[in-house]
Amino acid sequence: MTSEGTHLDPENWDDFSREMHDLMDHCLQRMKSARELPWQPKPKDMAHRLALNPDTTGVGSAQSLEQLVQDIMPYATGNTHPRFFGWVHGAGLPVSVGAELVAATMNSNCGGRDHGAMEVERAALDWLLGVSGLPKQASAILTTGTSQATILALSAACNKQFGHEVRQTGIQSLPPVSVYVRSGTHSCIGKALEVLGFGSDAIRTVDTDADMRMDMGSLAQLVAEDRAQGRVPLAVVGTAGAVNTGSFDPLQDIADFCAAQNIWMHIDAAFGFWVRLAEAPWAQLATGMERANSIACDFHKWMSVPYDCGACMIYDRSLHINSFTSRPSYLEQQDAGLGGGDLWFCDYGLELSRGFRALKVWTAIKSIGEEAFSKSITDNCKQAALMAELVRASDVLELPYEVTSNVCCLYVKHGDANQIAAQLQLNGDAVFSTTVIKGRSCLRAALVNHRTTSQDIRAAIAAVEDAVRRAAA
Repeated sequence: MTSEGTHLDPENWDDFSREMHDLMDHCLQRMKSARELPWQPKPKDMAHRLALNPDTTGVGSAQSLEQLVQDIMPYATGNTHPRFFGWVHGAGLPVSVGAELVAATMNSNCGGRDHGAMEVERAALDWLLGVSGLPKQASAILTTGTSQATILALSAACNKQFGHEVRQTGIQSLPPVSVYVRSGTHSCIGKALEVLGFGSDAIRTVDTDADMRMDMGSLAQLVAEDRAQGRVPLAVVGTAGAVNTGSFDPLQDIADFCAAQNIWMHIDAAFGFWVRLAEAPWAQLATGMERANSIACDFHKWMSVPYDCGACMIYDRSLHINSFTSRPSYLEQQDAGLGGGDLWFCDYGLELSRGFRALKVWTAIKSIGEEAFSKSITDNCKQAALMAELVRASDVLELPYEVTSNVCCLYVKHGDANQIAAQLQLNGDAVFSTTVIKGRSCLRAALVNHRTTSQDIRAAIAAVEDAVRRAAA
C-alpha cells in the first residue's frame, strides 16, 4: 500500500461498508413500500439544497449518501406506484437494485473487447431475438431506448437502399426520400430523420382506418404518388402499440405490401413489442412483426427494467455490422487477450463507450422468467379492458374508442381534463397523462405496472368520477 498521490477510494472501508448497507436498506424499503408512495411535488428549495459549489462539495460519503435518501429519493417520478398510469413508464424491479450495484462495481465498458459483460449482452439479445421471431441471421444491440434504436434502424435502411458508400458520400446527392407513418406515430421518427439529414419533411402521414390503424389503401396511394414524383420510399413504419391509443397497425398487411414494393419495414414497438409474451388474444396483435426489417423496443417500459434500456433489432447481421462498423488503429482487434473477442458492440451502433445495461436485462429474465412476465403483461391488458368497462358504465365519463391492448383513454363530461389530471396527481389518487383523441382532450392511462391490481383500477376510476362531479358542482 502506498500513500503517494491523491486517491478517490474511501479512507475507511469499514465505515463506507456500513453506510452502503444502510443505503441499501433504504432503497429496498422504498421498493417494498411502493404502494404507499405516490408521486409528490418536489420542494420549492430543492435546487438550492442540491447546488454544487465549494461550500457544499467534498463533504464525504456519509453526508452525500444521507442526502440521497433524504433529499433526492423521495421525489421520484412516482412510476413505481401501482396507480401510476401516465405516459408509459415502467415500474422497476427489486432484483434490478442488485444488478445495478454489480454493474457499477464492475464498471465495464461494453463497446467491445473480450470480457464477461459482452457475453451477458449476447445472452440477453439472443433471448430477445428469440421472442421477436426474426430470422436466425438477425442481430440486435441494446440502446438507451427506442429513440436511439430508431436512428440505428433508419440508418441501416438508408444503407440498404443506397449502398454502404453513403456512409462516406453522405446524402447530399441522394434523391428525396419518404418515410411512411400513420397519424399519431411517435415523434422519435421525425427526430431520427432530422439527425440523419433527411429532415422531418420526409415523413408522409398515412390515414388511419375506423380502428385507428394504418389504412393500406392510403399507404399504397402515397407510395405511388411519391414514386411518380421521383421520391424514394425509404421505409414504412408500422406501429405496435400506438402512443395515444395502444392500437396496432395491420403488421401482416404492411409486411406483404413492403415485400411486394421492396420497401424497408420498420416497427416502432416501444412498449407493444411485449404483447408477444402475452396470452391470447393479445399476442396475436403482434402477428407479422417477425417479418420486419427492423424493430425498436424498450425494456424500461412494460418489462420494468430500470431506465434506461431499449433495443434495436435488424433482420440481417451483415447489413447491421456494415452499417456501423468503424475500426481506427487504436481499436485494432487482437488475436488474443482483452483486445480480442468475436463481438464488439461498437460495430453495431453509435456508441463506443457503453454502460453495462445488459446486466439488468439478464438479471430480470433470469430471476423472474418469461412465464411470470407473460402473466403480468396479460394482467395489464385485462386491467385496461376493465377500465374501459367502468368508463362505459359511468354517467360522467365516456370512452373514445374500443380498447385493444393496454392503453385506455377517457373523456370527462365536466371540467377540464388537464386540470383534473393535475388534481388527481397532487392528491396522490392516481397519475393519468392527457392527450387529444378525435379533437377532444382526454385522460390517458397506459397500464404497464406489474404492481397494479383490479382494485387499483376501480379506485382510480372512482377518483376520476369524484373529480368530474366536483367540477360540475
